[in-house]
Amino acid sequence: MSNFEGLSIAALPMPLGQALAAQAPGLGKRERTRRQLLLAAVQVFSARGVAGATIQEIAQAAGMTSGTVYNHFDTKETIVGAVGVWIAETLCKRINDSQRGIERAAQRMAIGQRRYAWLARESPAWALLILDIAATEPSLMTHVAVFAYEDLKLGIAQKDFRVPSEAAAMNLLMGAGNQAMRDIATGAAPPDHDIAVATMVLRGLGVPFERAAEIARRPLPDLGPPETAKPPAAMARRKPRP
Repeated sequence: MSNFEGLSIAALPMPLGQALAAQAPGLGKRERTRRQLLLAAVQVFSARGVAGATIQEIAQAAGMTSGTVYNHFDTKETIVGAVGVWIAETLCKRINDSQRGIERAAQRMAIGQRRYAWLARESPAWALLILDIAATEPSLMTHVAVFAYEDLKLGIAQKDFRVPSEAAAMNLLMGAGNQAMRDIATGAAPPDHDIAVATMVLRGLGVPFERAAEIARRPLPDLGPPETAKPPAAMARRKPRP
């Protein structure tokens, strides 16, 4: 994490912060403790930056001992990686919750692309940290890809998407999304870059230009209050609307 030396991370957007703070039901004691430590790490990183934060401060923020932290994480770098995966997975679930009732995969895909761009715009330092972690922690992108892949399969079934292979389509989705996040977070992107990228992604999936542009411009659904997200597999069982 050397490229984040001296970084001061701004607080996460409120809907995402609320989702992280909401305790999921049915967790065992060890998982509850781990979640509390991750939430404490988010708070400490937001206040002190990644480089300035210590294991002791994270333990204090969680109301636990340093020994408890080490029972769950070997190093601060391990905590940083776990926080990045947790934030990315939580945002995916919140996006999925916000799309309930939206049955067309093209709109769902545009929403997903634009929500990650939204994170980069609202909390650029967090977005860059997530991208940095993704480069060394494959499980982060695996969590994100599960949701995108379900929408890709749905769009193919609905005959809105025409792709030479699912693997190539996933490269397009993940690559365009990651680069858009980086450009927005670093201030290199023009206005409405999220809409433009979502349009290009839909075009790459075979949606005609005018329709792709119209779908990408639609207002984003409210992320709303924290809810327990349904697993992506549930979407695969839903019959596409004609």
